[in-house]
Amino acid sequence: MDHDSFIGQVQNRAELASRGAALSATRATLQTLGERIQEGEATNLAAQLPDELGRFLEEPADTAESFDFGEFISRVAERDENLGDSGIDDDDLSAAALHARVVVDVLDEAVTEGQIEDIRDQLPEDYGDLFELAKVEQHPGQD
Repeated sequence: MDHDSFIGQVQNRAELASRGAALSATRATLQTLGERIQEGEATNLAAQLPDELGRFLEEPADTAESFDFGEFISRVAERDENLGDSGIDDDDLSAAALHARVVVDVLDEAVTEGQIEDIRDQLPEDYGDLFELAKVEQHPGQD
């Protein structure tokens, strides 16, 4: 999937007003994911994305940080607000969670299934909500 398609899908699915807002949500989510997963895994994931998006995964620190899903969403919200075009503020955790889920949903379609499974395997169980949209779309009608 190319950069424009990825951002367009995020904009459409999250019902964002602009491509800039979709890029903000994507950048915030990928940078935070890059902080949470191992460097080698971030590099592998980035390699399957367009360069403009893959670099967001590789910008964070060299070592993975351990933080829970709530902290993940707080960081996405803070980054999304600081990037300025998404229309959310860092107190709007539900919007940030939706943006993160949409980005991961599009990511799920953009990379190999094995790559997404590698990411899931690195994250604690409370991160299951991050993959919620992808799971629903893959298995319609199941809870």
